Amino acid sequence: MHTSKPHRSKRTLLFVTGAALLGTVARVRAHGDKAHAKTAAVKKEQKEWGIAGDAKAAKRRIDIKMLDTMRFEPDRVEVKLGETVRFVHHNVGQVMHEFVIGTQKELDEHAALMVKFPNMEHDEPYMAHVAPGKTGEVIWHFNRAGDFQFACLIAGHYQAGMVGSIRVRTS
Repeated sequence: MHTSKPHRSKRTLLFVTGAALLGTVARVRAHGDKAHAKTAAVKKEQKEWGIAGDAKAAKRRIDIKMLDTMRFEPDRVEVKLGETVRFVHHNVGQVMHEFVIGTQKELDEHAALMVKFPNMEHDEPYMAHVAPGKTGEVIWHFNRAGDFQFACLIAGHYQAGMVGSIRVRTS
């Protein structure tokens, strides 16, 4: 009887597909209205726009307001190559906001995912999720020169223009 083999193959395919989806779901967790807990050690992964910084190395603090008008103040920042900056985010609005550093391409891709999966949670060191009336922070070491962006990637916020720019200059 050759009918059982195709049936077994279908079952195997369903199992493998289900396992792959389960792995994806495990990485996509609910945002809710709570700020992300930073309980694990900071993951130091080199990105095009730099690497997670050490708090002790941050000699400069940049305060950024997150507004419900879908804007950041300031929305333009300049840093020196090699500088470690402590970004302090003040959500002065009534809704949740995020601060995510990246390239235009990375932010576009992540924003598209946020539209598909609006309850995504992230805990990368270049991201801060800030509840209304609260403060968050990102400590980042800019070891790559260039023009980069920061944005709020909560569905609709990015599309409404909640973006800013970071210029990392060599002198």
